[in-house]
Amino acid sequence: MTTEDFDQQLVRWRHHLHRHPETGFEEKKTSDYVASVLNALGLEVHRGIGGTGVVANLKVGDGQGTIGLRADMDALAITEDATGRAHASQAPGRMHACGPDGHMSMVLGAAQLLAERRDFNGTVRFIFQPAEEHGRGAKAMMDDGLFERFPVDEIHGAHNMPGMPAGHFATRSGGIMASEDNFVIRITGRGGHAARPHMGVDPLVIGAEIVVALQTVVARSVDPGMSAVVSCTEFITDGIRNAIPTHVTIKGDTRSYAPEVQALLERRMREICMGICQAHGAECRFDYTHEFAPTVNWPECVPTALAAATAIVGADKVDANVQPMMISEDFGAFLRHVPGAFVFIGNGDAGQGGVPLHNARYDFNDTVLPVGARYFAELARIRLPR
Repeated sequence: MTTEDFDQQLVRWRHHLHRHPETGFEEKKTSDYVASVLNALGLEVHRGIGGTGVVANLKVGDGQGTIGLRADMDALAITEDATGRAHASQAPGRMHACGPDGHMSMVLGAAQLLAERRDFNGTVRFIFQPAEEHGRGAKAMMDDGLFERFPVDEIHGAHNMPGMPAGHFATRSGGIMASEDNFVIRITGRGGHAARPHMGVDPLVIGAEIVVALQTVVARSVDPGMSAVVSCTEFITDGIRNAIPTHVTIKGDTRSYAPEVQALLERRMREICMGICQAHGAECRFDYTHEFAPTVNWPECVPTALAAATAIVGADKVDANVQPMMISEDFGAFLRHVPGAFVFIGNGDAGQGGVPLHNARYDFNDTVLPVGARYFAELARIRLPR
């Protein structure tokens, strides 16, 4: 296959996947398609891991080393706004607005390159993970025995990044993406007539006080040398214009990199919410859940990622110490169990490539596909030399 044919094949895969998005744990047609490509390449394919997950194995030579290359599969519940886009989503209310269609195509491309050239010695496992967007798929695959059934010495992943020049790479040792914890604060007061507020306990005013008070957690409780974010994103009441509500629900999330910061945020937020409600005579229920683990690259694996990226695009297009981001990725759950590294690949800083993730007009930059495919294949060659 010529370079041009290979590049066009990547685009065909990506456009097909983009037209047929499926959300977390519903990726049945997606996994069917991925498995069919892997089977056609002659790989040993395993289905149904963690629900809809797929693992394909390619062994060459007698090497004992094993590397995992991972791609996410699930779409978002967003209606695509893409007038004139020939490969736009054909599934109402769903689209690949974060790039898993591209990530899958890059890992499929690496599988094709390695299957054709067989220029390594060992085993490569191609891991296609469901339900990344809500932080459930990695755990589901591991609960289903992923690393017991398909052990790896290390695992690697990548995510496109709008705003970075197309095809550039960025990574770092240590924390590169944050944890995400979700919280729900339920306040129960005593509703009544808006003209007689003294007869009730107003949960709306109490909730407003809590939202403001929570902004002090990062400013006054977290070490300034550590990173954290607390965001209240929903404020829901059962009131009407002339009635003070009885119930208020506040929802949101927090981001951080260190387990001790996660614990601090939960403790201080709970204390503030309970204290304010008690002071006003209201009831409070505070729920705090851990959704995403922080993505923390293993220092011993980052040099391999840097070497592979440099071999593909040159040192001038590789950032070895990128600023950590407060976004979250389910890949972090894998890194709590096995060594590995995660990189960002620039999707473009202008035009279509620069449209933000999770935007209805987002699209993966097709020019990045061969760069990512060759990067993943190069990782295998470096870690599993002949």
